[in-house]
Amino acid sequence: MSEKVIRIGTRASQLAQWQATWCANRLESCGIPVEVVLISTSGDKIAPDLRTLLPAANVTQGIFTKEIQNALLDGRVDLAVHSLKDLPTDSPTGLRFVASPERGCVEDVLVLRKDFGAGVQSLRDLPNGTIIGTSSLRRRAQTMALAKRFEKSWELRGIRGNLNTRLAKLDSGEYDALILARAGVERLGWNERISLLLPLEDILPAVGQGAIALETREDDAETIACLKRSLNCDKTFRCVQAERDMLRALQGGCSAPIGALCTYSDGLFTLWGRVAAVDGRVILDKTRRDADTSSLGKILAEELLRDGAQDLIREARDSAGEWSASV
Repeated sequence: MSEKVIRIGTRASQLAQWQATWCANRLESCGIPVEVVLISTSGDKIAPDLRTLLPAANVTQGIFTKEIQNALLDGRVDLAVHSLKDLPTDSPTGLRFVASPERGCVEDVLVLRKDFGAGVQSLRDLPNGTIIGTSSLRRRAQTMALAKRFEKSWELRGIRGNLNTRLAKLDSGEYDALILARAGVERLGWNERISLLLPLEDILPAVGQGAIALETREDDAETIACLKRSLNCDKTFRCVQAERDMLRALQGGCSAPIGALCTYSDGLFTLWGRVAAVDGRVILDKTRRDADTSSLGKILAEELLRDGAQDLIREARDSAGEWSASV
């Protein structure tokens, strides 16, 4: 049993604390003493309505991680617990993403207002004029593509805030439906609010969605060994690394309409990548299989780039201000 107390740094949001507590419980069950340290990040300090201006200014990268990473670097904490999809693909010098526990559910879900949508069995059943809330360009782009396919006219509106805030806005009538990550909804115990699981073919998740990232100082061999022994799921770690390698090679950042999912079966990893036009008129899909994930993401990104992904990503960056202004 290690005598070292592992100090876990995390955001103070309800979901972040759930994730940190889950990791702490796992470590304690292995006889490892822990302490959870709550840290306020830039993203937490900025009012939700003002966050809508950040994509246009290209400053969304790291707003929920930077202060926690600083606490790691200066020794105030030994381990950072992040939602993996919030973690930039390049770590600051001296830090390392070292482990990821078993991944949670990866799908997005539809949550309908309680007095809306009786009989809705799929997105195709949503009537014209439905107001759908999402904070993600990825979800917006793919939902717009579905609207074109189904010949529907839905209104896509931005929405910010934690899960409780978003559900309150839904129930007050500001929105008819929300698209949210299934893992977050279920981890906070709101399972009964889920109206539909959205098929992966319709909306591919964000890079790292449903996964937790464990980050440490790269020279902290004791903590790294402890995490790999007690918390890491090797298949999950290799899958999310392939997704992150793809995102890094695309230079898409966290605000581009890029989806990815890597899975493992029968000795092979399958990486599925998607880049969408922000208005949904084009969807680029590629898949690749390999027993080795070391170059899987980079190769798939190159295939997407050959098909025109760079133009779609550039277009999304140029339109980020317009989308933010509608939030």
